[in-house]
Amino acid sequence: MVGKMVHFELPAEDTARARGFWSGVFGWSFADPGMGVEYWMTRTGDEQGGAVYPGEGGLLLYFDSEDIDATLAKVAELGGKAGDKSPIPHVGWFAHCTDTEGNTFGIFQSDESVSA
Repeated sequence: MVGKMVHFELPAEDTARARGFWSGVFGWSFADPGMGVEYWMTRTGDEQGGAVYPGEGGLLLYFDSEDIDATLAKVAELGGKAGDKSPIPHVGWFAHCTDTEGNTFGIFQSDESVSA
């Protein structure tokens, strides 16, 4: 479904503490997907999930797109700022954007054919 929230990122000063907090609040379990970086992932639904990782800032939401290039063009056309798309090997594409009010969000397009 286009525009559905599909992923979120929770930056944390202490990832163990953050994982403990979110596990305690919602019962989420986190796993290391073995990407070679500290990025602890959880599933919150059939097509939804998120991650805790070392970093600063706030919650970042990613919304689904069937055509990331067209969505990024629409963001820019409507006065937002669209970043360049980046690959996630064997998963898809993502890009960070900013809306007209300064809110940062992400766009994601699933595409398992994306290579490293």
